[in-house]
Parts: sequence; structure tokens; C-alpha cells
Amino acid sequence: QLQFVESGGGLVQSGGSLTLSCVASGFSLDYYHIGWFRQAPGKEREGVICLSSGDSTHTADSVKGRFTISRENVANRVYLHMNSLKTEETGVYYCAAVHVTRSSWTMVSSCAPKQYDYWGQGTKVTVSS
Repeated sequence: QLQFVESGGGLVQSGGSLTLSCVASGFSLDYYHIGWFRQAPGKEREGVICLSSGDSTHTADSVKGRFTISRENVANRVYLHMNSLKTEETGVYYCAAVHVTRSSWTMVSSCAPKQYDYWGQGTKVTVSS
């Protein structure tokens, strides 16, 4: 019933920019903490940027100053804006959410994948050199 669908992935040259989109259905983003996560080939999934229902953010040090997250509540969408992309940031990008009554922001603000309940299928991003 609850579903996230990511889109916007593709091939981009290193140093380039890309924006990913995630559309939520079956629930309202107003009452969820949300985040973007990346899984590179052969590596564990890791948090990129997470956003609370009250618009607090946690940004991974590796992407700070280059990536931002935004939300459009009316459209029930979440975006990941990526600038100055690096080849190391190739991977499958996922959006995920956890309800505010299940977890406080403090509980999920470290942006660890295991803290989040509902996941999209992912969209592939390939950063070429």
C-alpha cells in the first residue's frame, strides 16, 4: 500500500549535476521523516541526506555543500539535487521514509538505512570520468 517510486537516474559526467525525484503514494509525506540513500556496487547502503517532517536535515560529510534535499508536500514528492558529482557516487539511489509516531527525528537523524521503514525500488546513477 505504501510506495515510493524513484526516477531521474542516468548517466552523468563527473562534475555534472543531476536531480532525482521520488513520488510517494499511499501515505502523506507530511508525517514522515524521509531520506535519500545510496548503494554502490559491492558496498553497503549508506545515508546521503535525510530530512525530518519539520525540515531538519542531516547531510553526509562526503556530499555536504554539493547535495541538497527538498520536499514538495502538495505533490507528495521528494528531490535530491546533486552537484559536482564524483565517480565514487555511482550507485543505486533510494528514497525511504519512517513515520513520525514510530521514530522521532533524533532516532533517525543519523540517516542510517536501518532506521527507515519504507523504501522505493531505487534509481541508478552512473557518474562517468
